[in-house]
Amino acid sequence: MTLGVTGVMSRIAELQDQLGLKPAPAPGGTSGAKFASALAGATGPGAGNTPAAGPSGGDVVAAAKKYLGTPYVFGSTDPAKGLDCSALVQRAYRDLGVELPRNSAQQAKAGRPVAGLGDAKPGDILAFNSPVDHVAIYLGDNKMIAAPKPGDQVKIQSVYEKPSAIRRVLDSVPTAAVQDMSALRPAGLRATSSGLTGVPYADLFEKFGTKHGVSPKLLAAVAKVESDYNPRAVSKVGAQGLMQLMPATARGLGVDDAFDPSQAINGAAKLLASHLREFKSVPLALAAYNAGGGAVHRHNGIPPSAETQAYVPKVQKALAALGG
Repeated sequence: MTLGVTGVMSRIAELQDQLGLKPAPAPGGTSGAKFASALAGATGPGAGNTPAAGPSGGDVVAAAKKYLGTPYVFGSTDPAKGLDCSALVQRAYRDLGVELPRNSAQQAKAGRPVAGLGDAKPGDILAFNSPVDHVAIYLGDNKMIAAPKPGDQVKIQSVYEKPSAIRRVLDSVPTAAVQDMSALRPAGLRATSSGLTGVPYADLFEKFGTKHGVSPKLLAAVAKVESDYNPRAVSKVGAQGLMQLMPATARGLGVDDAFDPSQAINGAAKLLASHLREFKSVPLALAAYNAGGGAVHRHNGIPPSAETQAYVPKVQKALAALGG
């Protein structure tokens, strides 16, 4: 049954009564004007069912400024120890209840694009280089706050070159969306992933990534770097299969046959999930996957070995190629 204007207005009045709202007096004029007024009274600001505005870009700037003077420490997300560039951005937004991905390449895809620096607003994310390897928070007036490099600290500086990307995460974010946070989480980080079409064993990356709470794209990127998706690969030190698990590690993960892609991916997902929970950082979790968690703890970051220093950016590059 199709309701006319009168029927719709009657339904709005019922909803107002159910919500405990006082209906506004019916204005004069046409029935269309009455309808618009009634609809505004039922759904507009003050009606009780429209969330208040969420945090603003200015709030992001204020949150970031709390970390001025914090030392730059690559891979660290703990302000008591130090922060790297993407950790600063993530921390400032997280302090406002907005969850962002961990690394700079992922943050350069969060929110929506801004055409150029002339259109940028305080709180926007500035990304630099291609592939992206540095991010900062725009302050306005060609200034930004960033954790620039080792030996430096979080500070305010001029925007010294044209950003390769500018992203706006906050326009006017409803409070409810911030509390939920899933509304702001990039699609690649939600419970299900996409974009693995054509990738070998995509269904297994999806299945076990979802099971253990690890991005399927991250698992696929690790497999790409470890074995180039070869389930029969064996390294010179004896690591086996698609995910290059050492025999002792495989046994500890309950993997009976590391050459079986299903078992290998399940074990690798379990291992990565453990490292992510422990280190709360994708780069550090990758370093632990390559060199062991003990090595990451001993060096309080990515171990200085040439292999691990090269391994982490290789996986990050593979992840970026998958759109992760």
